[in-house]
Amino acid sequence: MGVLFSDTDPETERVLLDLMRSASVERKLAMLGEMNESARQLALMGLHARHPDATEPQIRRYLADLLLGPELAEQAYGPHQAEIADAC
Repeated sequence: MGVLFSDTDPETERVLLDLMRSASVERKLAMLGEMNESARQLALMGLHARHPDATEPQIRRYLADLLLGPELAEQAYGPHQAEIADAC
């Protein structure tokens, strides 16, 4: 077995992998959902740090840019509010 985690003791890694392999499909899906939510929260925290004056709708729009890419996000949600204000 190769080393997956360079900072983890090999025996600890073996136990972790055994536990992950023996988990039910439901548990694996739950863990995936938890990881997804953690990644989303981290992304939102980063967006709030980069755009401290942005409103919640603007933050959600920036999140759409991250998740979908700017072009698809604009097709789905329209331009950013700042772009609309600049055009007026």
